[in-house]
Amino acid sequence: MNITITDLTWSASGKEIVKGVTARVRSGELAGLIGPNGSGKSSLLRCVAGLRAPSGGSIRYGEADISGWPARRVARAAALVEQSAETDSDLRVRDVVGLGRTPYAGRWRGLGRADHEIVADALARVGLAALADRSWRTLSGGERQRAHLARALAQRTDCVLLDEPTNHLDLRHQYALMDLLAAAEQTVVIALHDLSLAARYCDRLLLMHGGRLVADGAPRDVLTPERLRTVFGVDAEVGGDSLGNLTVACTGVAAEYPG
Repeated sequence: MNITITDLTWSASGKEIVKGVTARVRSGELAGLIGPNGSGKSSLLRCVAGLRAPSGGSIRYGEADISGWPARRVARAAALVEQSAETDSDLRVRDVVGLGRTPYAGRWRGLGRADHEIVADALARVGLAALADRSWRTLSGGERQRAHLARALAQRTDCVLLDEPTNHLDLRHQYALMDLLAAAEQTVVIALHDLSLAARYCDRLLLMHGGRLVADGAPRDVLTPERLRTVFGVDAEVGGDSLGNLTVACTGVAAEYPG
């Protein structure tokens, strides 16, 4: 599913946070949303997920403008994994993942056999099948994050949106997550701080700075030393490893940084 963002703005408390962003993520792409803290990444992602109504502009899933869509219709098209997605109830892990089936459930009907199979498959894909009957309260932060990803996968949407999903994961599970997303058939938009992961896995990068989209293209075209200095305030070397993957190595704080 294509996602088309046109002249999107979003404001809070009279301050414009997202400023006239226009971009198009093509069906099946893994698009990385990058930028320093406060650049508008999370706000843009929540607008794309239908959780915030834009102050101006539009968001289209395929050919359809999603403004005015009910929450259930949006949830059948796009699944969101937020930075701090908490679940307070003392549920089993499989029950938390089963919440991903809510957009398809009838008002008085629980999960059916097909739903349970989808939940089991999602748990297996994130490596949590053995923890399906564990209490949510007993999970580590990384295990909870993987469970929330499984919930998003159980939604069976055409698009998956993720806000810094690698934050609580150890190194092995960061790469396992990115491998899974890179192999997914869905359109994926992922906000990332780790530029090395963004460079290695993403088909394209959307670079935010000061609420604006300042670069949009292949990682090799977006992650230039000059742009890293201007946007992130670091000196960096951009090269490649023995496997042909793009690499980004920070060498220090830039002497001059316009902010």
